[in-house]
Amino acid sequence: MDLQGELIEHPHSVYDRLRDTAPVCRITGTDGTPAWLVTRYDDVRAALADPRLSLDKSHATAGGYRGLSLPPALDANLLNMDPPDHTRIRRLVSRAFTPRRTEQLRTPIRATADRLLDALGPAGTADLVAAYAAPLPIVVICDLLGVPENRRLDFRTWTDALISPDPGRPGAAKEAVVAMLGFFTELMAHKRSRPGDDLLSDLIAVRDGEGSGGSGGNGGSGGDRLSEDELMSLAFLILFAGYENTVQLIGNAIHTLLEHPDELARLRKDPAGLPGAVEELARYEGPAPLAIRRFPTEDVTIAGVTVPAGETVLLSLSAANRDPARFPRPDLLDLDRDTSGHLALGHGIHYCLGAPLARAETEIALAALLERYPVLQPASPAPRWRPSLRARGLTELPVHYDAAPAPH
Repeated sequence: MDLQGELIEHPHSVYDRLRDTAPVCRITGTDGTPAWLVTRYDDVRAALADPRLSLDKSHATAGGYRGLSLPPALDANLLNMDPPDHTRIRRLVSRAFTPRRTEQLRTPIRATADRLLDALGPAGTADLVAAYAAPLPIVVICDLLGVPENRRLDFRTWTDALISPDPGRPGAAKEAVVAMLGFFTELMAHKRSRPGDDLLSDLIAVRDGEGSGGSGGNGGSGGDRLSEDELMSLAFLILFAGYENTVQLIGNAIHTLLEHPDELARLRKDPAGLPGAVEELARYEGPAPLAIRRFPTEDVTIAGVTVPAGETVLLSLSAANRDPARFPRPDLLDLDRDTSGHLALGHGIHYCLGAPLARAETEIALAALLERYPVLQPASPAPRWRPSLRARGLTELPVHYDAAPAPH
């Protein structure tokens, strides 16, 4: 079943149909090869936590999966790992993304948001993706890792090339991978010679402090050790995912509120409801339509359909989050909704590592924007979505804004 075009243009109506008629169906996957798409909430949630569904590409059927090709120095990351390597590496970095650490970052995040809004001025028209939703997470995650300011725009360009490849430039994604490998190689060397007060310097200290314990290759070596490839891949994943998911979460949230002026007005009157609003906005239009692909280590039956070992399984977070069996009237945006259990940021051991930070950035971005501009209106009648099944985000978000209240 070739649904890619429909899923990009009208994802929610397609998912509605599939949940009713084919909750586990064979489609053409994001890499052009066959895959199994799962759309019902209970099935998706269970599959996200099923240890038989592996992220390790070595379990894929030979020739049956052709995903993005990364060099080993970028590929040895958490999105390609199962326990025990996944457990070992996640434990090393999880302390940087705890709720307590995130609370400490709130003040600098707000300062960055205010600085970006200062640049917009008191009134005008702007693309809030380019001017606000995209640069905010780049600044936050690059500050966390210690990436020099003069290299941040480069990384954003490379990331965009991987998320939404340009059909007119078939080699752009490969060029971006080569450039990123060179970037991270230089960055690691710089941090080793001049370590700073940042997460990447800390991770390098952990790696180098183990002496010869690291393998220098893809495999783990037990304990709390990192191989050189694992270190570089971890830095790549934190920077890539820290930007990609959050820019889309912020942009989608702003767009959704603009499409629902009554809910926007209610949020303005009660800004204390922002944390709950962020959860509903994530459920309603999350940043990742699909969880990272999985490969059964044995034949697995989902909703009565047997998926053979090694074939690609795609779990639709978007479809699950709008399943009426779990969320009544799911196509209604309700900022007072009980969103507990939504899957926008995953579930199980692969739950988004940076979820507390992404939530905080989105909450702060919305608070700063709504406080600054009493008047905020869409400047374009139709949104422009990325042509991608992997990412649900806007390419641009033109708005009219004004710091002066509208006359009554």
